[in-house]
Amino acid sequence: MTSMGTTTRSVHFTPEEFADRTRLAREALDEHELDGMLISRIEDQYWLTGLDTDGFCIFGGLFLSRDGQMTHIARTADVASIRYSSLCDDVYLWIDGEGRSKLEVVRRVLDRHQMKGKRVGIQTDTFGLLPDVFLQLRDGLAGWCELVEASGLIRDLRLIKSSRELEYHRRAGTITDLMQEAAIEETRPGAFEGGIMGRIWYTSFANDGDPPAHRPPIGNGPSALNVRYTTKRKYVGNNDQVTFEVGAGYRHYHAAEMFVILTGPRIDPRHLRMHEACVEALAAVQKVLRPGKLVGDVYEAHRATFARHGYEHAILRACGYTMGATWPPTWMEPPMIVEGSSVELRPNMTFFTHMILTDHDTGLTMSLGEQVIVTDNEPEIISHVPREPLIARS
Repeated sequence: MTSMGTTTRSVHFTPEEFADRTRLAREALDEHELDGMLISRIEDQYWLTGLDTDGFCIFGGLFLSRDGQMTHIARTADVASIRYSSLCDDVYLWIDGEGRSKLEVVRRVLDRHQMKGKRVGIQTDTFGLLPDVFLQLRDGLAGWCELVEASGLIRDLRLIKSSRELEYHRRAGTITDLMQEAAIEETRPGAFEGGIMGRIWYTSFANDGDPPAHRPPIGNGPSALNVRYTTKRKYVGNNDQVTFEVGAGYRHYHAAEMFVILTGPRIDPRHLRMHEACVEALAAVQKVLRPGKLVGDVYEAHRATFARHGYEHAILRACGYTMGATWPPTWMEPPMIVEGSSVELRPNMTFFTHMILTDHDTGLTMSLGEQVIVTDNEPEIISHVPREPLIARS
């Protein structure tokens, strides 16, 4: 155990906002009849304490009791990050060493908080809790306390963004728009993808953007159909299609956008028809993004529009997701915009909506995506893509 003292912390929200978040989390614990919770998801730890680290990928976590007490469980490598960024002073260390038990450290922390015989929430759907560690905890704590699945308890609280969080999202959207401008300026026949990407990332970093939690894809020719990052950069060709999904974080709060740049001298009219369908689908989706609607309604607007254009065979079975403050390996968070989702839209939620067509029969692709904030009326668009086809300069 170690104390962090009174070092000034690098946090991006007021003490009052952090206190309000802790209050909401305690109320959620009480509602679910939990005496405490082991929090492994870094996004939840950041939201509660300001902790800014990627050390979660090895081992660590935060314990929160129903009375509001918190303890970091950490390695020595993360002490500096905790001291720099977290408002929680109480830290219990797991010392790296061959065969040293993570279970025992967690049990000691729980015992300090008098959790023996109590109900303790645990997160099983996070990259911050590796399966082997979960199995150790499940088996080793059986009969000592009751571990209760509570993966969404804090995450659901984070869906509704505060005014400061929305400011950070808007700033990320502004940076993303600048990245799009760089992509448009650099993309032309003969351009090297690596050079284009270098200009895009320079633009983000020069504007105080964070590296995105997701590896954004860029591809041309056949790889333009990939909606995931792949290695090996190529040169843009004539009569080509170049897919971009660009995004940035600001204080870890993300925004993204998606578009395709076409090169000449010949523009395939099928590309233009696909683009027209994407424009109409994006408008239909944004029309549905209203309080009281369901996330599944948003997906249906996407599907139905593409079906009318004859492209249902080329759509993806998800057309977006919420975005908040996220860490690698992904900027995606639930709820995904999928068929049948019963999550109700509420003001101050944020969603990245992408209209993607991948026609594997023709080898053609087209996409259009923007990020929005749900308001009391029409959504506020915070990343912007042109509605006319993007055709590269010669």
